[in-house]
Amino acid sequence: MTELATMDFHAQPQAGEPKPWAFPAPERGSLDNGLTVLRCHRPGQQVVAVEVLLDAPLDAEPAGLDGVATIMARAFSEGTDKHSAEDFAAELERCGATLDAHADHPGVRLSLEVPASRLAKALGLLADALRAPAFADGEVERLVRNRLDEIPHELANPSRRAAKELSKELFPADSRMSRPRQGTEETVAAVDSAAVRAFYERHVRPATATAVVVGDLTGVDLDALLGDTLGAWTGSAAEPRPVPPVTADDRGRVVIVDRPGAVQTQLLIGRTGADRHDRVWPAQVLGTYCLGGTLTSRLDRVLREEKGYTYGVRAFGQVLRSAPDGTGAAMLAISGSVDTPNTGPALEDLWTVLRKLAAEGLTDAERDVAVQNLVGVAPLKYETAAAVADTLADQVEQHLPDDFQATLYRQLAATGTVEATAAVVNAFPVDRLVTVLVGDAAQIREPVEALGIGEVTVVAAE
Repeated sequence: MTELATMDFHAQPQAGEPKPWAFPAPERGSLDNGLTVLRCHRPGQQVVAVEVLLDAPLDAEPAGLDGVATIMARAFSEGTDKHSAEDFAAELERCGATLDAHADHPGVRLSLEVPASRLAKALGLLADALRAPAFADGEVERLVRNRLDEIPHELANPSRRAAKELSKELFPADSRMSRPRQGTEETVAAVDSAAVRAFYERHVRPATATAVVVGDLTGVDLDALLGDTLGAWTGSAAEPRPVPPVTADDRGRVVIVDRPGAVQTQLLIGRTGADRHDRVWPAQVLGTYCLGGTLTSRLDRVLREEKGYTYGVRAFGQVLRSAPDGTGAAMLAISGSVDTPNTGPALEDLWTVLRKLAAEGLTDAERDVAVQNLVGVAPLKYETAAAVADTLADQVEQHLPDDFQATLYRQLAATGTVEATAAVVNAFPVDRLVTVLVGDAAQIREPVEALGIGEVTVVAAE
């Protein structure tokens, strides 16, 4: 008889005591040239993230040149007084760095990531790009052509087309927010190197800029390093720019962007509401998450799990712009897509969810799951230096205190079910929502009109 082998099992490891966590607090300072600096030492994060915020908002773009800020942002990495576009790209690659830039309503942002051992070299390249960008005619012309090539693809994308139409509907025609962030074919085509340089010279200077540096800074003399690189960037002082108020028309109505033959309808339902300066923001975040922040949210549970209309519907709040005086606005929206024949029933069920929410409120269980998902996973969300730097840059951009994010998590954990219910009901009132549908008007107009959620208008898809 064969003797059976025995196995020795090691004791199962036990979880240790959870360590307290809070969003990291930055140190704030400035360089001699007026550049504001936020730094955050994150031991072990060997890829350093740098964000530079420029006070060059979209509403500062000259009339008829929407998109010039985007072209300028892209042109920062297309050569300097020391390097051609090809040489600049090669130098970034040699130090293992990536440099991206984009323009949005609050301003232009440059994002650098680089191994800590190559930080000095990469900061030098970033400083050159800000200090003396080439803005060569040929490079700007190429960027303009590239942008013009992108626009038809964006218009063909249902979600992008819906976003464009919602902005046009919500905001006055003379507001920059009513027009595409990166410009139209007509305005982008008018951009040249002279326009880019004029915009740069008028709005880009260290005195109105902020740099955020996050990563493992062990052994790095950051003061000396910044002084030798970004500190060499010079420019004049500037008076604070007035920030125009955000005004919007959220009368309940429906706009159908006609796409004959479309097998799906893209939904985008929105209005403007409180931004992060408002005391209701934590409760609004929590309530909106319960409504449509995850697969277990109310909208998904009904429209996806019970009815099978969609792969997913999301509700969210996105800050549009904040002013130094604490005023501002956020876009509050519900987004998703449904098959064409079920467009009417899906909208009817969506409005039923909103009405039921107002009548019955959220449950404590929904609130608890939302807090766990928003607060409990925060340490994982901010494992990288880039994630921390991006959030710190958002705080600067939105004129928030440096401890805003840390305070927000404490507020979320302390927010009750009743507060979250009131906030989300106020954020999405059933009679004050602008609904944009990108789909086949011939099939969806009649059932949508029958719902009585607002006057229905049909526009061409372009």
